[in-house]
Amino acid sequence: MKRDYYEILGIKKGASESDIKKAYRKLAMQYHPDRNPGSKEAEEKFKEAAEAYEVLRDPEKRNLYDAYGHEGLKGTGFTGFRGFEDIFTSFGDIFEDFFGFGAKRRERTYAQSGADLRYDMEISFLDAVNGKETEIEMDRYETCLTCNGTRAAPGTEPVTCPLCGGSGQITRSQGFFHISTTCHQCHGEGRVIRDPCKECRGTGSVKKKKRLSVKIPAGVDTGSTLRLKGEGEEGKRGGPSGDLYIVLHIGEHEFFKRDGFDIAYQVPISFSQAALGAEIDIPTLNGTTKLTIPKGTQTGKFLKLEGIGIPHIKGHGRGDEIVEVIVKTPTKLTKRQEELLRELAEASGEEVKGKGKGFFGKF
Repeated sequence: MKRDYYEILGIKKGASESDIKKAYRKLAMQYHPDRNPGSKEAEEKFKEAAEAYEVLRDPEKRNLYDAYGHEGLKGTGFTGFRGFEDIFTSFGDIFEDFFGFGAKRRERTYAQSGADLRYDMEISFLDAVNGKETEIEMDRYETCLTCNGTRAAPGTEPVTCPLCGGSGQITRSQGFFHISTTCHQCHGEGRVIRDPCKECRGTGSVKKKKRLSVKIPAGVDTGSTLRLKGEGEEGKRGGPSGDLYIVLHIGEHEFFKRDGFDIAYQVPISFSQAALGAEIDIPTLNGTTKLTIPKGTQTGKFLKLEGIGIPHIKGHGRGDEIVEVIVKTPTKLTKRQEELLRELAEASGEEVKGKGKGFFGKF
């Protein structure tokens, strides 16, 4: 009389699919023939566990078994396994999954994504501020049109790899373990090229130049990266194309310096403008504007013009223009200018070179 399948696997009747698989895995490893050479008892338990797993993993068989027991399975044609070969054939993928070698893994190695590409682009300071649409020309590998990517010469086809039989894997048994490695002859593809395409030299792809339109948003900075999806190298064997990453390098400006989204500018003014105050014209990113110099401004003072800096690349608004005031010392004076400055020095009680009435002059 056959034992209850739930009892064999050591699980409850309402067990989930993952619980059933976990229980079977434990028993399969415990009673595997390689671990129990010559043990008839282990062989029977191994077959018994496999039969229980085969029924309970199948929703239709499981429903019949839950309702009518072993009798309910007679109409399905399932009578158990005749030997180990039947078990390994039915659960080959299961055993590979237990030890980390599954069919899905082979599929992933077959289809390959195209490589990502990098393109370094230099743009001017003002193009980075205002944004720009431009074109670039680059080299990338594309599918060979002569062989349509098959890598074989026209009129020929790849043939099944004689070493792995087309599986792309070489499986070696080491006692209880079955270890699969990529076939070194076909590199996991399952097929080999005997007559390679002369155009692409059997690679399936050729280097071509391509022109692309690139839109540079306003406000980018050195190191900003633009991603063009799918514009990298083409994938192989149905895999997706890679992406193109454009890395920006911003040129220097004649007199503006960038600080985040602010711009810095140094403006030279005269001693008179600093002392008396003035209104002067200064350059901005969009022409010129008026800047008020307060009376008594000292060299090194910073004045801010809000909202006329660099546009924020993510969101609204702009940075500011920060103006540093530098008071110039005159180097060439007319006779009248020198007289006026001496009078100012005397009125201030300051000592200057030449005629003067400071403390030492009076002494």
